[in-house]
Amino acid sequence: MSRALDDARDETPEAAPILGNVPGSYALSVFRERHPVLIKQVREALPYTPDRRRALDRLLGEVERDVMEPLEPSAHDGAAWAEWGRGKIGGRWVDAPFLWAESYFYRKLLEATGYFGDGPWRGVDPFGPLKQAELDGPDVDGELAALDETAALSPDERAEALLLGSLWGNRADLSHGATGAGGGERATGLVVDDGPLLRALLGDLAPARICLVADNAGRELLPDLVLADHLLAHGQAREVALHVKPVPYFVSDATPSDVLACLRRLAAAPGRAGEAGARLWAATEDGRLTLRAHPFACAPLPYADMPDDLRGEFAAADLTIMKGDLNYRRLTGDRMWPPATPFAAVTGYFPGPVVALRTLKSDALVGVPEHTVAELDATGRAWRTSGTHAMIQGRGGPQVG
Repeated sequence: MSRALDDARDETPEAAPILGNVPGSYALSVFRERHPVLIKQVREALPYTPDRRRALDRLLGEVERDVMEPLEPSAHDGAAWAEWGRGKIGGRWVDAPFLWAESYFYRKLLEATGYFGDGPWRGVDPFGPLKQAELDGPDVDGELAALDETAALSPDERAEALLLGSLWGNRADLSHGATGAGGGERATGLVVDDGPLLRALLGDLAPARICLVADNAGRELLPDLVLADHLLAHGQAREVALHVKPVPYFVSDATPSDVLACLRRLAAAPGRAGEAGARLWAATEDGRLTLRAHPFACAPLPYADMPDDLRGEFAAADLTIMKGDLNYRRLTGDRMWPPATPFAAVTGYFPGPVVALRTLKSDALVGVPEHTVAELDATGRAWRTSGTHAMIQGRGGPQVG
């Protein structure tokens, strides 16, 4: 680790965690508005039996009363959650750190649907209907067909289009990246652009072993997979380890079954999308594209607290790419850092080069100059949480830092 990074970390005091008890905050709206609506949506998405519907109603009552109840005594992971929740469970949802409480809500939701139980609902993804509807939607056909238009681009332009497609996920389809439509709008929406650092790392480390930590399934995972195919097919990666959630979480977070659904969707598509799907299928078979679903992916903890085996996986990679808002929150500790706090200082614990590709959908923020924050705040828009802005933000390892 460089002396400059050591100094930056020493001069960076720990910030307070983001909480949900701040009036008017995004976190409070999640507990007061989003979670009750989500429970009702899940309740109607599948023909749950009376016992499961009652369990979902009980969870709705917990959320509305703002009291976190413990898991059932039979919960297979009850001991771990009791330890993680010491001093929190039994209190108000909004008084616990946002990252922790939001994770606990989704664990409780899986319990209510019977996902971990011995009955017929064991292993049934409560968010499956929403994910499948999106993946089967006609918009996806157009987005995959737009890959054919990348043939007219130069190699550098094609790489940039695929990167932006992965960054923006389902907010901007690949046709925008391929044809340039909307490109100016997206460029102005980049609050931080460490794209040159990412390209330098890929160039210096190629062929690299890359960990790609996925976020959402469906329309966001498809461009992530296309980006992985590009890295493999063009010799920038010798292996891509795709990290996903072991169980359904945060509504649309990708699981192994979601990856397989996306691979089938790609492989069945015509044109360049189908070619990418065939290559990814073959890469999975020969071990160049591997799946990881570590239990820590669903823990209510920041990456600074990752277990040794997962730390070893990231340390063995030449580069880790973190996708999405939740991974950014975990990477930066989901704390109220002063926005100008250096990204490298906050993520100095991470065992290797790391780049975050994130559309802003929460208040976690570091590495943004004060004047940029002031300009965006002056617009009066909720730019930190609306998904209209994004960032490519990273740091190299000791060998390139």
